[in-house]
Amino acid sequence: MSQPKLFSIIDKAVYDYKMIEPGDKILVGASGGKDSTALIEYLANRSKRKDADFSFTAIHIETDFEACTMSPRLRKQLEEWNVDTLNYFVDVENRVKEGFKMSCYWCSNQRRNELVHFAVKNGYNKLALGHHLDDILETLLMNMLRKGELSTMPPRLNYEKYPLSIIRPLCYADVETIKEHAKESGYISTTCTCMYQDNSGRKDARARLEALTKGDRRAKERMLASLRNINREYLP
Repeated sequence: MSQPKLFSIIDKAVYDYKMIEPGDKILVGASGGKDSTALIEYLANRSKRKDADFSFTAIHIETDFEACTMSPRLRKQLEEWNVDTLNYFVDVENRVKEGFKMSCYWCSNQRRNELVHFAVKNGYNKLALGHHLDDILETLLMNMLRKGELSTMPPRLNYEKYPLSIIRPLCYADVETIKEHAKESGYISTTCTCMYQDNSGRKDARARLEALTKGDRRAKERMLASLRNINREYLP
């Protein structure tokens, strides 16, 4: 029986960037959305292969915002996939320093930092995040236009100060492919809807990416490929 299209796309990314290696102990960020849920489903299926030689655990960061909790129905779905799932509470709002405002960006950074520290403390050598192709390209555009910097979220990032690598197995998968897979699989997903959300920069980058690619997955793939095919002779 052939596997879903999305899983084949993830397989290629995993192979190209050596994301999953023998003996890996992987921590997976489980936000409750379709992206991380698709990633967890993929890992659950991959772990059943005869040559599988890795382990993984899903972790959901609970915050002091009730809207950012994972639904009981989604937890049950993960149990049906035989996925070990942990809860970890982070009191994000009380960490905001005097003179600064609470924001979605701050919350996201705090949750990611906690994932890194938890992974290192508990012996995980990989942290898998659910960022997909569109996320990576949107971040590229945001950094170019706002920071004047050519950078984005790499498919694999090896930390120098930690014995840990960040991996993004969905890096070749565009958002429409993930949506299609989620619909076919009947995902139950939740997203954060707290009062501090302000994704205007992300929404603007999304609109610019759509204008550049017309939603064409192959055009997005070429944009990502260009970051590995740099002709320095024709750059400042």
